[in-house]
Amino acid sequence: MQTNLAYGQKKLELVVPEHVNLLRMKETPRVAEPEAALRQALESPIRSKPLRELAKGRHSACIVISDITRPVPNHLLLPPMLEILEKEGIPRENITILIATGMHRPNQGEELAAMVGPSVMENYTIINHFCRKQEDVRCIDHIEGNPIEINKHYLDADLKILTGLIEPHFYAGYSGGRKSILPGISSFETMKFMHSYKVIDHPKVANCVLDGNIFHDYGIQVTEKAGVDFIVNVCINRDREISGIFAGHYNEAHLAGCDFVYRHAVVEIDRPVDMVITSGGGYPLDATFYQISKSLTCAKDILKKGGTIVVACECREGLGSDDFCSIIRSVDDPECFFRDYSDPANFVIDQWCAQNIYQAIDHAGSVLVYSSGLSTQDIEKMGARKIHDLQETVNNLLSGCERVAVAPEGPYVVGMLV
Repeated sequence: MQTNLAYGQKKLELVVPEHVNLLRMKETPRVAEPEAALRQALESPIRSKPLRELAKGRHSACIVISDITRPVPNHLLLPPMLEILEKEGIPRENITILIATGMHRPNQGEELAAMVGPSVMENYTIINHFCRKQEDVRCIDHIEGNPIEINKHYLDADLKILTGLIEPHFYAGYSGGRKSILPGISSFETMKFMHSYKVIDHPKVANCVLDGNIFHDYGIQVTEKAGVDFIVNVCINRDREISGIFAGHYNEAHLAGCDFVYRHAVVEIDRPVDMVITSGGGYPLDATFYQISKSLTCAKDILKKGGTIVVACECREGLGSDDFCSIIRSVDDPECFFRDYSDPANFVIDQWCAQNIYQAIDHAGSVLVYSSGLSTQDIEKMGARKIHDLQETVNNLLSGCERVAVAPEGPYVVGMLV
C-alpha cells in the first residue's frame, strides 16, 4: 500500500503493508463556496447576534488572527468581516488586525501579504503581538498568584473578534476559540505560568481532551475576563480546504467546531502499537523542529513503552528559535532536561515544546528523524537518530513490529486509545 507523508510543500511516497493502521482524516468535503458560507455564518451565527448587529454603534474593533504557523485562510476570512464593520460605521482607521504570535516571531513583508492578502495588508493597521513588549500588555486577572496580562490593543477595542483554526492541540485539547487570547496575545510572564513544566505535565493537558484540562479551563477563565464579542473559526480537510465554518459565541461556536473535528480527525485504537510512522504535518507546521513536538506527542500517546517513532519533517528553518536551540544543544538526555527544567526558577522560553520532545524520546525505544533541514549533530544530541533513506529504514523496521500506525498528516490526525 502506498501512502504519502506531508513534508514541507510536497509529499513523500512511502510503501507500507496493507495491515498497518492508517491514521487519516476522514473524507471531509470542502465547503463548496467558502465566501458565501462565511457570509451566511456571519449572518446566522451560533448562539450570537449577527456580526452586523454587534458592530452597530461601536467605535473601534480588533480582529485577532493566527500567525504563519497555522494554515488559517485569513485572506478569505478578513474581507467580508472588514466590509461589515465599515458598513456599520466603524472607521477603517479604528480597525486593528492583531496577529496572535504567542511567543513566535513576527510575520512581516511578503509572508504577511500571503497571510492576509495584499489589499488588506496595504489598507489596514496590522500589528504583531510581542509577548515581551510590556508596555503593550495590561494585567486583567491572576491565576494561582500569576499575572494574566493581555495585549492592550485588544482590551481597548470596542468590538473584539477572534478568528482561528480548530484542530487537535496537545495542550488545549483543540486549538481555536479561547486560545487566540491565551496564549495568542498574552505576555511572557503569563506564558511562564501557562507553559510551565507543571501545567504541561498535567495528565489532562492533552489532545482532544477538554473536561478536566486545566489549560483549557484557564483559557476560558481568561477569555471571559478579557471579553470577546464574536469568533470565526474554521476547520480544514486533508487537502487544507475549508471543511467547516463556526461563527458566533466564543465557547458555543468553538465547541461545535471541536465536535466536528473529533468526528473527522480522531481515529480510535484499541491498544498501543509497536511503531508509529508520522510526519510533521507539512509546511508551515514543519518549518522548525520546535513544532514537531506535536507529532512526537501524538505518536507517544499510542506507542507502547520502548517502541519506535519514525518522523519525516523538512524543518527548512532548522530547530527553531535561538532559545529552543540553546535548550536542545545544552541538554544531554531526557533525565537531564526533566531535572533542570522542572524547577520554575529555571524557566526559559520554548522549554514546553522541548519538554514534549524529551517526553517522547524517553518513552520510545528509538526516535528516527528524516529531515533535510536538521543536522545529524543536533538530532543525535537530543537522543534521536537521523536517517537518510526513509523507505529503506521503514522496510528494515517492519519485520520486528507486529502493530504499526502510519499518520501521513502528522498531528492533524490524532490516534486515541480506547
